[in-house]
Amino acid sequence: MNQLKQKGFTLVEIAIVLVIVGLLIGGVLKGQEMITNAKLKRIESDNAGIAAGMFSYQDRYLQLPGDDSAAADRFDVYAGLATNNGGGDGTIGDGADWDLPITTAWADGGQETLKFFGHLRASGLVAGAADDSTRPSNAYGGQIGIQDGALNLSGHVTIFGAIEGPIAKILEGRLDDTSPDSGRVQAAISGDDMSLPASAAATYDDAQRYDMAFRL
Repeated sequence: MNQLKQKGFTLVEIAIVLVIVGLLIGGVLKGQEMITNAKLKRIESDNAGIAAGMFSYQDRYLQLPGDDSAAADRFDVYAGLATNNGGGDGTIGDGADWDLPITTAWADGGQETLKFFGHLRASGLVAGAADDSTRPSNAYGGQIGIQDGALNLSGHVTIFGAIEGPIAKILEGRLDDTSPDSGRVQAAISGDDMSLPASAAATYDDAQRYDMAFRL
């Protein structure tokens, strides 16, 4: 009777497979790291771009976008409608306005955080339609907003919504003092009122999402 010979993998073949698997895993991890770094850089560049647009508008028209009390007369696209104006008091909205629903109707002197990007678009400083109050999305899908004051910060701040905890921690470490409740970058758990002191603890929780405020 003939006996069948069983043949297994040699040590060399197993070693080659392990090397290939290691390279694949390393490539995936490296790719994820590159994507994360690209998103982080986008958040930082978006923040810098908003600041540049706001100050350019102020230099050109001597008023702040969103708060501009003469926008209706300044831009033909608004057809002289006063509802497109801001209040002209030198501040953009207040600490509770940044995440007002996009569907909220523009009112004369009100909803300045909704008019901010509209005025920038009307001036040509950013692309888009002048009557479009849609806020841009950040790299993690949350909205980007602006307002006067947030949490314990004074002055105008940009807010990036729904940032994942681990990413918030990296941004805080790169740009500020690593703590979500102090410094020029502060954060609250997403959905909390940004006009109140931070609801976040002294450290970031990887399981939470945060609305991050960056002082301009």
